Amino acid sequence: MLSSFYVEDHVKSALKEDIGFGDVTTESILGEDEIFEAKLVSRCEGIICGLEVFKTVFKVLSDKVQVELLFKDGDAIKKSDVLAKIKGPGKYLLLGERVALNYIQRMSGIATETNKYQKAIGELKAKIVDTRKTTPNFRAFEKYSVKVGGGALHRFNLSDCAMIKDNHIQVAGSVTNAVKKVKENLSHAHKIELECDTIEQIKEALPLGVDIIMLDNMSLEQMKEAVELINGRAIVEASGNVKLETVRKIAECGVDIISSSAIVAKAPTLDIALDM
Repeated sequence: MLSSFYVEDHVKSALKEDIGFGDVTTESILGEDEIFEAKLVSRCEGIICGLEVFKTVFKVLSDKVQVELLFKDGDAIKKSDVLAKIKGPGKYLLLGERVALNYIQRMSGIATETNKYQKAIGELKAKIVDTRKTTPNFRAFEKYSVKVGGGALHRFNLSDCAMIKDNHIQVAGSVTNAVKKVKENLSHAHKIELECDTIEQIKEALPLGVDIIMLDNMSLEQMKEAVELINGRAIVEASGNVKLETVRKIAECGVDIISSSAIVAKAPTLDIALDM
């Protein structure tokens, strides 16, 4: 999912931002030939994610840096676990430290948060999925992290799937008009998702043949009624005000998908350190 050329380009851009015209501190203290060792250490429990990205940071900086990964993405980690060993010129270890940690802390935080939600759903059929509420230019990494954490993925961008939301319905005049206009313009390869706020909208939508119906900010009682009404004629997605404390109850309504921005937008970074 994260191709090496994409990751390398992204890492190069991140390093340019961080290093600028040179690290005036490190380059004053260390030369090219002073070799040091470091360990990537977890300070807490969680799901590790972004190890190859971490490794790529040092690969881009210098082929003299060796990174030995001791875990793989998706592994559960605990406090004090040594996740990787790094050896090479101290200059490059310090140059890449912050950028490498930024990637792995953020990605592991998202994987950990996603895992909490999917575990709360448990044996029920629903899958937790992400939304487009992502960090600009970091979406691929965040979506990868959701997948590593055990979640499923929503559309990557606006061209992946036609999603008719409340404002689209407003400007089109009705659910029927909105769906009709989209179908006239859409490729056979695209699915159509429709956001519904009411049971009446669902009743209007069902004869139109949409692929996915999103239940937006509905109560548990409304969601149960909607699932019975749809009765397998479309994929049912629940969205709006999804929290870790409520995700199980939402899943119990029988929906197929639960989308939440919280697994990305509100995920705390995982406490991981690079110890020289």
